[in-house]
Amino acid sequence: MELYSTNNPHLRATFREALFQGLPPDNGLYMPAQIPRMPEKFLKQLPELPFDEIAYAIALALIGDEIAPDALKEIIQQTITFPAPVVLLDNTTGVLELFHGPSLAFKDFGARFMAQVMAHFNPEGERDLVILVATSGDTGGAVAAGFYQTPGIRVVILYPSGKVSPLQEKQLTALGKNIAAIEVDGTFDDCQALVKRAFLDEMLREKLRLSSANSINIARLLPQIFYYWEAYKQVQHFKRPVIFSVPSGNFGNLTAGLIAQQMGLPAYHFIAATNINDTVPAYLAQGRFEPKPSVRTLSNAMDVGNPSNFARMLHLYGSTWNIMRTHVSGFAFDDAQTRAAMRKVYAAHQYVLDPHTAIGYLAWKTYQEQSNSEAFGIVLGTAHPAKFQEDVSEILQTEIPLPPALTQLMDKPKRAIFMPAHYESFREWLLSACP
Repeated sequence: MELYSTNNPHLRATFREALFQGLPPDNGLYMPAQIPRMPEKFLKQLPELPFDEIAYAIALALIGDEIAPDALKEIIQQTITFPAPVVLLDNTTGVLELFHGPSLAFKDFGARFMAQVMAHFNPEGERDLVILVATSGDTGGAVAAGFYQTPGIRVVILYPSGKVSPLQEKQLTALGKNIAAIEVDGTFDDCQALVKRAFLDEMLREKLRLSSANSINIARLLPQIFYYWEAYKQVQHFKRPVIFSVPSGNFGNLTAGLIAQQMGLPAYHFIAATNINDTVPAYLAQGRFEPKPSVRTLSNAMDVGNPSNFARMLHLYGSTWNIMRTHVSGFAFDDAQTRAAMRKVYAAHQYVLDPHTAIGYLAWKTYQEQSNSEAFGIVLGTAHPAKFQEDVSEILQTEIPLPPALTQLMDKPKRAIFMPAHYESFREWLLSACP
């Protein structure tokens, strides 16, 4: 697999190089030089294929011979150990539940794949690999669970103080061992800026083996392609155009869906659904990309004002606004609308949406009404509602029980290092804590 930098198409890397570098040296993002098209035979077989076989076929097409087929199959089998069911709400709407993994969030697929691939490539006897991760909520928990006690790998998770749910914070801070949590006095964008600056610090990179497990790392993003095919498989018998509504923060999830479409996924359209941090919906409406400081909302994992993966979206469409907006529609909603949607769906279907999935539902229903579409809408269910237990219980006026995976964390102490959003402080801590 050959990849290029979004800042310089002539700067190339192999999959292994991109995996461990995280970011190219020019501060771009890695993108596949060629996006393979899945053969017609695969599409015809799709209804009969188990999820792990779908994932293996796609991974093999993308990565090629950089990983031996038997080893890649083992990596996939270790990654796809839980389902991604589409649950029907009505005859035009389904929720793709992506929260049945260990951290109860969609990012478990990418984090587990990355952990397996890094363990496969990581030579024994070298210095520990240090994984830097900025999180607005769910990424950190998924990475912590995926890499926990992986030999030769240390994980450093940066999260914005007071801006993640209590249960999300427990997932970041309660494990210990090879997982370290940095509580940053700032926003997610500040956390992301610290990670990016560390990757560009040549002196730091000489001393530490750094990589990233955010969706800025192409190896975290590629596995998210798998479940778009798995979702389409489950609804294709309706014989309707399929539209994916994607709750979006840093836009890795939507980017993965757009790549899946270019690989041949018969997706009719995509919807970028955000909270009031509406940088991308505003771009789709006006043709101007204007990043701004993130604003705290009920759907905290989407509180991103300058989404990194937008650069990849531009490259998929040749930086042409008019082409992108024919493939993607954008909608943004505030907290009051989010609460109302959660109550509406619970009253009508006895189905509990978390605040992020509720925004995806709102976007699909808005698109459906405005376009008078007869399509089938798949809303990506990005997180288990119990991760936002206090808010969801208050909104719906009903008790939301905790799954065992979260109950086990509640009595564990928080282990986090509080730090200002200053790069020198972060750099100094890294050098002392990760020699």
